[in-house]
Amino acid sequence: MRANVPSYDLRVPENLPEALALLAREPGTWQPFAGGTDLMVLLEAGKLAQKRFFSLAKLAELRGIEVTADAVTLGALTTYTAVRNDPALQAEFPLLCSAARETGGIATQNRGTLGGNIANASPAADSPPALLAYDAELELISQRGARWTPYHGFHTGYKKMQIAPDELLGRIRLPRRARPWRQYYRKVGTRKAQAISKVCFAGAARMEAGTIGDIRIALGSIAPIVLRAVKTEDALRGKRITPAAISAAQECLAGKIAPIDDIRSTARYRLRVAQNLLEEFLLQLAR
Repeated sequence: MRANVPSYDLRVPENLPEALALLAREPGTWQPFAGGTDLMVLLEAGKLAQKRFFSLAKLAELRGIEVTADAVTLGALTTYTAVRNDPALQAEFPLLCSAARETGGIATQNRGTLGGNIANASPAADSPPALLAYDAELELISQRGARWTPYHGFHTGYKKMQIAPDELLGRIRLPRRARPWRQYYRKVGTRKAQAISKVCFAGAARMEAGTIGDIRIALGSIAPIVLRAVKTEDALRGKRITPAAISAAQECLAGKIAPIDDIRSTARYRLRVAQNLLEEFLLQLAR
């Protein structure tokens, strides 16, 4: 059943202040429309319950990639294609570039945005695990001002986020690390391309004299939200990578994730794959 298009309302603010005024005037009524790659699927299926949208297309303040000594900051409207092609991201944040390559086809990558991937709040999204591995921060803006918040903890439940009804996601900041970290990204899906993930894994670690000095592990499609495996990180930090350490980390991970059975996979499969990817990541660090 297709949606009745005339029943929807779409406005196009000319600038950011106009968009924020609309949100402040009727908080919770209007939903931002960026690339629309997820919304249009729901519209075509007749399942798009939200009726009132405002386009972000003219908001130049939400575009661009800025590189400073401390961070790389991306506007929420940065497309996956822009992520893939940016030299600074390729050099220092390759997990995010890998995620952008894995997201849909070329048309989706040209249209879809990083901010939209975050705000859509799907636990199967490709870029959020990479963002968690990089300790990303989000800028939330409203007529009341702007605030920065860690991305870790932003998602509180399925499709639930710590963003007020009058706030808009403005920018994503990736802190630059003084020393190089080893990095690993893997998406497991039904096909090698254009598939929703069964399990998505992003890992980064700093090695110190054969031990794990610091580490980040994040996974998608294994819980109601994209998850950072903090307890597993704690179990590995300061350890040498031995068979016993890998086994203990896998056991710890199994106790902290909550995969489900659905049309794409089973909970048992997701758990086993998540543990296998953790092992592959750690063995790569050991080499």
